[in-house]
Amino acid sequence: MKKTFLFVLMFMALGAIAQEKKIKTPADYIKAAPFKMPAVTPPVFPNRSVSITAHGAKGDGQFLNTQAFANAIAAASKAGGGRVVVPAGLWLTGPIELKSNIDLNVERGGIILFTKDLTQYPIIKASSSSSTFTPASPIYGYDLTNVAITGQGIIDGSGEAWRPVKKSKLTASEWKALVATGGVLSPKGDIWWPSQEAMNGEAYLKKLKAEKPKATAEDYIPARTFLRPHMVYLVNCKNVLVDQVTLRNAPKFVFYPSRCENLIISNATIYNDWNAQNGDGIDISASKNVLIYNTTVSCGDDAICMKSSRGKSDSENDFQLENVVIEDCTVYTGHGGFVIGSNTDGNMRNISVRNCNFIGTDIGIRVKSNAGRGGIVKDIFIDGIYMANIKHEAISFDTYYEDVPAGKSSDSVKTTAQDKVPEFKDFHISNVFVNGAKTAIYINGLSYMPVHDLHFTNMTIAAEKGLDTKFARDLKFNNVRIIPAKGEAFDVKWVNEK
Repeated sequence: MKKTFLFVLMFMALGAIAQEKKIKTPADYIKAAPFKMPAVTPPVFPNRSVSITAHGAKGDGQFLNTQAFANAIAAASKAGGGRVVVPAGLWLTGPIELKSNIDLNVERGGIILFTKDLTQYPIIKASSSSSTFTPASPIYGYDLTNVAITGQGIIDGSGEAWRPVKKSKLTASEWKALVATGGVLSPKGDIWWPSQEAMNGEAYLKKLKAEKPKATAEDYIPARTFLRPHMVYLVNCKNVLVDQVTLRNAPKFVFYPSRCENLIISNATIYNDWNAQNGDGIDISASKNVLIYNTTVSCGDDAICMKSSRGKSDSENDFQLENVVIEDCTVYTGHGGFVIGSNTDGNMRNISVRNCNFIGTDIGIRVKSNAGRGGIVKDIFIDGIYMANIKHEAISFDTYYEDVPAGKSSDSVKTTAQDKVPEFKDFHISNVFVNGAKTAIYINGLSYMPVHDLHFTNMTIAAEKGLDTKFARDLKFNNVRIIPAKGEAFDVKWVNEK
């Protein structure tokens, strides 16, 4: 009887632990959002699997499987959709174009390795309606419905074949080894380029634009390496899922959905080398109803970033990016852990970031824009952020992210609607704890558009320098403790605080 009672107690305890550690569903995250948000549900696919091996793929790391991937995706699509299976193996390939109702599933032990032969990446339109051209991304899709990249495997974009590298970001021995691989150096010798064409690409495109405004795809070929595609690039897609998979080593941004709706990124690993030029991790651009959770990011630029640009047909009063929930994520390296901007002219609202860890990033929470690319950013809720060893600011609001034309300041630009002036307001930042940063909080507003209505609650930040603020108003601090190594905790200029 006593033994039975002990077993009952044990199972009750285990049940309590299971309840305590209940795995959250997308519905749980959406329900907890601090704003009203539509349901975000994963896409559903037919119970059908097509292996790439059934279409001639070879996983030896030598055979080019571009056609095998295309044939497997086409076969699954023709049958009504389903799972395209990438089994264990090393699968060398060129670009993969996704289709609607396709789940690209990379099984554990499977590695998709994109070729370093850059002639395999054709020049295509940047979207179905675009007049500009870009090299095809390693994985891309336009105007799709129900699409996923899943599984416990790895997708490697061979980004080192595309990216320039700054000498300042390598040790002397690393720089020597890189230069020995080939490529070319910039005239000053401070940047390594993978080819002469890559280094000359910017000048070539400038000349092409001036001499041939209606350039063709073929005209862009000499600038292919310079243009560098994003690794996973989805445009105008609905019902998108990225789950469990590792996405790494991108030519540029790792995962870049633009104008997508109903998007989930879960349990994923997003990686770029810390010195990867323009090597952003996740960039959500002008998208709606987005959920990101249980995901780890390390990258060479902004880690989890929100962007919003207004198209020619978009009203300046609309919000092109809205309803985003980010929770239970970890960021190691990156220019910013959670980032907004720099392009915000499409406006943003309703973003929630909760229970995230930023360790060793350049900046923790980073909000940036400037006159010429700014818009309204409001109703942002950030709660439960734990940071350590932040190189610069723990929290930063900067409306001077990039200078306007030489010789002018942002304050000298005319303030018309066409100037796209950034307005940061109605931020609610709470339960933030930081051990180690250069500056605790940095706010740099415009004289004619101060950063305003920021609410800081329950925060402890230990940094070399305290609060550094210029051109801000209606700042509210409640139970905020700033511990500077030197100087005042609050250095406030041209600010109205409460």
